[in-house]
Amino acid sequence: MTISWGGMGTLWSKPVVTVYVKPCRYTYGFMNDNDYFTVSFYPEEYQKAMAVMGSKSGRDINKDEASGLTVKPIGQVVTYEEAEVTIICRKIYWQDLVRDNMPEDAVERFYTDE
Repeated sequence: MTISWGGMGTLWSKPVVTVYVKPCRYTYGFMNDNDYFTVSFYPEEYQKAMAVMGSKSGRDINKDEASGLTVKPIGQVVTYEEAEVTIICRKIYWQDLVRDNMPEDAVERFYTDE
């Protein structure tokens, strides 16, 4: 999955990567069911591949084939040969976003009743 909501920083004196995945995304189930995930960064030349990864669902197509990227297993996780950098992450905390705690303009812009 291609994500644009996230960040890197420090939490509890540990380097962390924070990602946000909506429950409707196919990736959400994988994130819930696994203790590890990867975050990868790609050269500009793979912008079209990233567009495929970010606009199509793995429920509907084989995104590896459609994007032309080459799967590269690393232990319990995967990345792609074409990635310049891959960070292997272990979940240390997760929580669903609570809509009542969000500013109304964010709710109106990014969320629907679905």
